[in-house]
Amino acid sequence: MNLFTEIRTLVLSSLDKLTAQGVLPAGLDFANVTVEPPRDAAHGDMATNAAMVLAKPAGLKPRAIADALAATLSEDERIADAAVAGPGFLNLTLAPSLWQSVIAAALAGGRDFGRSAMGQGSRVNVEFVSANPTGPLHVGHTRGAVFGDALSALLDFSGHEVTREYYINDGGAQVDVLARSVYLRYLEALGQKVAFEDGTYPGDYLIPVGEALKAKVGDAYVGKGEEHWLDEVREFATDKMMALIRADLAALGITMDVFYSEKSLYGSGRIEAAIEDLRGKGLIYEGTLEPPKGKKPEDWEPRVQTLFKSTEHGDDVDRPVKKSDGSWTYFAPDIAYHYDKVTRGFDALIDVFGADHGGYVKRMKAAVSALSDGKTPLDIKLTQLVRLFKNGEPFKMSKRAGTFVTLRDVVDQVGPDVTRFVMLTRKNDAPLEFDFDKVLDQSKDNPVFYVQYANARVHSVLRRAAEAGLAAPDAPDLSQITHEAELAVAKKIAEWPRLVEIAARTHEPHRVAFYLYELASEFHALWNRGNELPQLRFVQEDEAASQAKIALARAVSVVISAGLGILGVTPLEEMR
Repeated sequence: MNLFTEIRTLVLSSLDKLTAQGVLPAGLDFANVTVEPPRDAAHGDMATNAAMVLAKPAGLKPRAIADALAATLSEDERIADAAVAGPGFLNLTLAPSLWQSVIAAALAGGRDFGRSAMGQGSRVNVEFVSANPTGPLHVGHTRGAVFGDALSALLDFSGHEVTREYYINDGGAQVDVLARSVYLRYLEALGQKVAFEDGTYPGDYLIPVGEALKAKVGDAYVGKGEEHWLDEVREFATDKMMALIRADLAALGITMDVFYSEKSLYGSGRIEAAIEDLRGKGLIYEGTLEPPKGKKPEDWEPRVQTLFKSTEHGDDVDRPVKKSDGSWTYFAPDIAYHYDKVTRGFDALIDVFGADHGGYVKRMKAAVSALSDGKTPLDIKLTQLVRLFKNGEPFKMSKRAGTFVTLRDVVDQVGPDVTRFVMLTRKNDAPLEFDFDKVLDQSKDNPVFYVQYANARVHSVLRRAAEAGLAAPDAPDLSQITHEAELAVAKKIAEWPRLVEIAARTHEPHRVAFYLYELASEFHALWNRGNELPQLRFVQEDEAASQAKIALARAVSVVISAGLGILGVTPLEEMR
């Protein structure tokens, strides 16, 4: 039940009536007519821009349209008041029965209340994390992991068919460095003294990998040149690191549907096929790029290269796909990988990158546009840095990792639920401060606690009701929900289905976290008013009144549970 959609339908039918009556000219396009919450709640429950957007094409003054529309809408029993404001804004106040019906709809729908068919089963690939398999996930990966998983859940909740995917960057030079670092730990496990030179990975997390290699091959690689062990150690080390990464993701409650290996593209003909597809479209040529202004990128050469005409699909400059020595640039396998996504038949692609990949956005969008003939949209979401604090100071580096704070460092400190919620308390492209002290603080300033506390309060009400022997009928008499504080909670519940669709359409799961905080605020406000006004308390002497008020509390829990489910957070029934 989306009450905003219902009232918009009513507005559109009223506009059709005005057209039939000759008040409005025929043929007007109503696509831009909206029904939204007013900027100021004192103005009403909903507002429509109909008069403002139709005035010019209708050749009428907005006020004239608004007055006529207000009169027509007022004939419907669902509209308690339709007031024209300013030059032609129309504010609507709804009958209390509509807000009461929202409570019933939430209880009937359970955690599926607000679930939308907006996606119509469209297939969406969400690629996220995709960290180099050279060590454990760090705190930056944590934010991207939580964002990608919550976005996937949000899209699923709004009717899309979602594939969660991890691209394993196991085809570059970094995995050779990993293999050499593991080899050093292997020698160390055999009792040799080793030194980690610049460019190797010194983290303690490789100690058990070196020991495992020793257990597998004994001293077979000792004193041997790289040509004897590099390939085998690289594969062994990559497998071990991916097992570590899978365990890190599992600690956050994240399971990927697909792990796709970059290495699998090489020697398979898939890179060549992708480039040939672009060549067949006239988008591959041999040429020399102009030297870029400022710092030169690694893939620029002052000589003839094989280039992709990415400028024909919105990029700033054309991009090399093959170097002058005949080897592929790092961009070529990424093109092939996205070509594979396109050929798998996804209706839309979403890539979640760290903020340091901002310069990669235009070229990747250009590639997908070219490969799909503009039919498959690619949205690239960048996640900004996370700044960690503890005891008022920046959180120190992890000794285990050697150079960074790991995902496990964070989860071990505060748990997965707090980690996930806090990572979604800012929009993905805004920096985020994660203060270990504040995220565990039990106050209104801590959104994790505030939302969980609201749900726990609901369950305390349910326990008291059960102790009092109060039944919870399927259809309580909700006409007793009339106080402004109670209706404020019902109105916030009514926003949930609309919020889901907006958040899914904009690919912004942080909106769910913001909304849950607002819903919790309304519920806590009602709870506190009950301390002053006994008639607002959830358990009353009158059984019917109690059942209605308890139904409102249950509806709050339904929505909080659904929202936390999207965020990947377990709703608490009691505070720990």
